[in-house]
Amino acid sequence: MAAMPTRPLRIAWLGPGPADEGGVSGVVTELLSGLVRKGHRIDCFLPGQKRELSPRLTEEPNLTFIWGTSTWKWDRWYSRTKVAAFVSGLVARALALLRLRREITRRHRREPYDLVYQFSTIENLAVPSRVARTIPLVVHPETHIAGELRFLLAERRLSWHCQPRSMFVVVAAIMFVRMLAQRLRIRRAGLLICISSVFRDHMVRDYGFPPSDTVVIPNPVRIDRFGETQKPIGEPPTVLVLGRIAARKGIEDVVAVARELLARGAGVRLRVVGGPSLWSDYTRLLDDLPPENAEYAGARPASEIPAELARTDVLLQASKYEPFALTVGEALAAGVPVIGTSEVGAIEGVDRSVAAEVAPGDVAAMASEIMQMLDRVRADPAGVSALARSEAERLFAPELVCDQISDALERLLDAR
Repeated sequence: MAAMPTRPLRIAWLGPGPADEGGVSGVVTELLSGLVRKGHRIDCFLPGQKRELSPRLTEEPNLTFIWGTSTWKWDRWYSRTKVAAFVSGLVARALALLRLRREITRRHRREPYDLVYQFSTIENLAVPSRVARTIPLVVHPETHIAGELRFLLAERRLSWHCQPRSMFVVVAAIMFVRMLAQRLRIRRAGLLICISSVFRDHMVRDYGFPPSDTVVIPNPVRIDRFGETQKPIGEPPTVLVLGRIAARKGIEDVVAVARELLARGAGVRLRVVGGPSLWSDYTRLLDDLPPENAEYAGARPASEIPAELARTDVLLQASKYEPFALTVGEALAAGVPVIGTSEVGAIEGVDRSVAAEVAPGDVAAMASEIMQMLDRVRADPAGVSALARSEAERLFAPELVCDQISDALERLLDAR
C-alpha cells in the first residue's frame, strides 16, 4: 500500500473527461483515482455535458465532477465536414471552458484550492487569472502545438497527397495561433510535468520554459487490462503498427518497412491498425502497402486493443515526434516487445532487449531490429514476454506514477 502524502491537497483539475479504456481518457482515470487514493481532494472541471462515469471514480468521496455546458454534436450543420468539425469543436470547447472559469473562481473563494492542475493541454481558458496569481499552476501536457505544427509543415507534400490543401491551410493557421498562445500561457506554470525527457527537451527548446521547473513522469498504464501472454511466435510472425494514421506518425516509413521486409524475404506479416485524426488523414498512403506481407485493418475500438496485442509478436512505433506513445506502454504490459524511434518517449529507460531504439526515418534499421527482435522471441518467448510486462510494471504502474506526481506537487508547495 502506497504511503499517504504528508500534505493532502485540494486540487482544481482541468482536462478531458475520463474513461475506462485506453488513450488519454484512460490516463485521466488512472491519475484521478490514484491521486484521490493518496488522500488528495480533487474538483474535476470538465467542459462536456454530464455523462456516466466509472464507479472507480464516482464512488470516491474526495472526487467531485463539475460539468460544462457544451452541446457540440456530430452530424450537425457545424460538424458535417472535417474542417467544420475541427473549427467548431475548438470554439464550443472554448466557450464551455469560459463558463467553467467562473465556477472555479466561485469555489476557490468559498474554499481555496492549493493548486490548479491542468492536464493534456497547455492553453486552457478555464484557468482564472486571479486564481493563477495566488496559487501554483501545474501543467501536464500530452503534446505541444509547436511540435505538431513542425511536422505538419515538414510533411506538407504528404498532406497534400492525402487530403485537400484547404484542410492543411486551415489547420496550419489554427495551430500557429495556438502555438503563440501556448508560448505565452506556459509562462504562468509553476511546474511542468513532462511525460518523457525527449518531450521536455522539445518544450524547453520551443517555448523557452526553464528546465529547473520541470519534472519527468511517464504516463500510467493500466496493466491489468492486458493478460500475460506466453504464446509461441506466430506463423508468420505479426508486427503490429497501432495508432493514428496521421501526420508525424511515420506512416510513409511503415509502408517502406513492409517493402523492405518483403525484399529481405523476412516471412513477417505487418498489420496496421488505427484511424485518421480529425485534422490529419494519411490513410491514402496505406494503399501502397504490399499485399503479400501487409494489411491495413482500419480503426478498432479501445476495448479490442488487448486482443490485438495478444495476437502480436512485435510492435513498431515509427513516429517522428511522439511525446510518449501509450501504445508502447500497452504493448509492454501485454508482454509484446517494441521497436521505436528515438523520438518515442515511452521507450526511455526500458530494457533494450524488449525495446529497441532506431533513428526516425531509418527504414533499414527498423527492418533489421524487427528481425533481430523476432529471433529473440523465437529463442525465448516466455522470457521476452515476462520481461516486457515487468518493464511496464516497473515504469508505468499507476500507483507508482501517482506517487511521483504527488511527491512533485508537495515539493512545489513546500518551496513556496
